[in-house]
Amino acid sequence: MIEETVVRYKPSYITIDPRTKIFLMVTVTSIMATGSSHGAMFYLRHLLMVLPFIALFISKKGKAAIRFLILYLIIFALNFVVLPYTTGFLSFLVLATVGIYTNILPGFIMGYYLISTTSVSEFIAAMEKLKVSYKIIIPFSVVFRFFPTVKEEYISIQNAMKIKGVTIRKSPIEMIEYRLVPLLISVTKIGEELSASALTRGLGSPIKRTNICKIGLKKIDYFLLLLASLCWVVLIFF
Repeated sequence: MIEETVVRYKPSYITIDPRTKIFLMVTVTSIMATGSSHGAMFYLRHLLMVLPFIALFISKKGKAAIRFLILYLIIFALNFVVLPYTTGFLSFLVLATVGIYTNILPGFIMGYYLISTTSVSEFIAAMEKLKVSYKIIIPFSVVFRFFPTVKEEYISIQNAMKIKGVTIRKSPIEMIEYRLVPLLISVTKIGEELSASALTRGLGSPIKRTNICKIGLKKIDYFLLLLASLCWVVLIFF
């Protein structure tokens, strides 16, 4: 069996309930995907662009926040520096890239924040409190462990290839053969083993499970839930 490799959590300055994180992610993803930027939506979109970075910083994910910020700066540079000097198809390509990334990136960052700051046990406890069916909980709990595990597997393969001297500059074909092929095989095995691990933990049992994770809504959660609800009000009525 593979080892349980989950993102290594660091204690945050402010802890947020997983249910709040999920609601924030859905709010940011849905509202940003509308693409509207008229009237009050102009200010709302800018608020939702900033919110994921604030969440990352208070969760001690400063390095990730800076990387995403650099990506944002590249997108804005394309919009304000490159776009005015392009015409025809190239102009359309740059405009489409900027528009798609501007709308999708905030939701992607919130998804990263949710996965990187929430353990599988916390997620399961939150879903159980919401009375969600185990038919939904089991696949999502597997997904929570899947991506971090694949990342660890990729790093291991990458390190092994560096030791053997296989790089994209020296031998691009061998790099594909010795790095991507093992990764694809590992991904298949990881999915099967994580599913078996979830069932071994009793997630498919009809008997009510216990959970040592203590989660609950606090003042910060109520504030964020209210803020997200107001965002929906602005979207619907303004």
